[in-house]
Amino acid sequence: MKKLKLAGAIVVVGSLLAACSGTGKEDATSDNAKDLTYAVITHSSPGDAFWDRVKSGAEKAGDDYGVKVEYSSDPDPAKQSQLIDGAVADKVDGIVVSMANPDGLEDSIKKAVAAGVPVVTINSGVDRFKEFGAITHIGQTETIAGEAVGERLKSEGKKNAICVIQEAGNVGLEERCKAVAETFGGTISNLQVDGTDDAAVQATITSKLQADKDIDVVLTLGGQYAIDAVGAVEESGSSAAVATFDLSEDVVKNIESGKILFAVDQQPYVQGFLGVTTLYLKSINGNDVGGGQPVNSGPAFVTKDNAADVLKYAANGTR
Repeated sequence: MKKLKLAGAIVVVGSLLAACSGTGKEDATSDNAKDLTYAVITHSSPGDAFWDRVKSGAEKAGDDYGVKVEYSSDPDPAKQSQLIDGAVADKVDGIVVSMANPDGLEDSIKKAVAAGVPVVTINSGVDRFKEFGAITHIGQTETIAGEAVGERLKSEGKKNAICVIQEAGNVGLEERCKAVAETFGGTISNLQVDGTDDAAVQATITSKLQADKDIDVVLTLGGQYAIDAVGAVEESGSSAAVATFDLSEDVVKNIESGKILFAVDQQPYVQGFLGVTTLYLKSINGNDVGGGQPVNSGPAFVTKDNAADVLKYAANGTR
């Protein structure tokens, strides 16, 4: 009983200390945070599993900090710009934005910064975030990631690849394919598909594999499209391997079974979570995360060797 009473006293004292600052004043950070609203505006298309993870990360940060997170998206740069303009008009306390088409968003982002709204870029736009006045960029450097993939495919003995691009005009995706080509050492060609229609993606890849029997690897730039590629390989009777950027639970399971060689994880959940975290720290403590430099969320390789460890998180929708 004495031990229980002592433990109770410690809990009470700890609670009192937590409620007070070193100056004896009540810490009002949590109360102030309730009045903060952040807009997360991405170029996501409907039904994209990758962006569902970005959204989950942002919303988890909002829950943890007690702030409001408003998520919206549009793959059309003009409409994405309108969402940014609307967030500024609504007087949000900060904006997290992906820049697949930086030129199309430039005016809106610069206007937001000029209006005193802190901006953090994520996923795409690492080369332009400073120019636009953003605090930092959180994501994966496409050149580094692409070159690493090219080297890995080369080490696997692959010679003839197709790089599947699911979003027309997305400079980040095009940079990936270009960087892969720099280190691959074999033949690689880009294949444009409609990322909003998985059946169409599989059909397009199937046709390409049927037309060119020499293709020995299909590289996709999103997890769900890797599953489409696995189906296309089976449907076409091709012996091509599949490798991919980004994860899903199904991708990890296919890595375990050997149907997918590997996946490059840029950790989209981290991009959403750290995007909101960066704005939150700016709001409550004046911090500038990154020191003017980008914050890397990847790349990390998921292979058959570590797939089991990643699977439990992928099943939660956070990897």
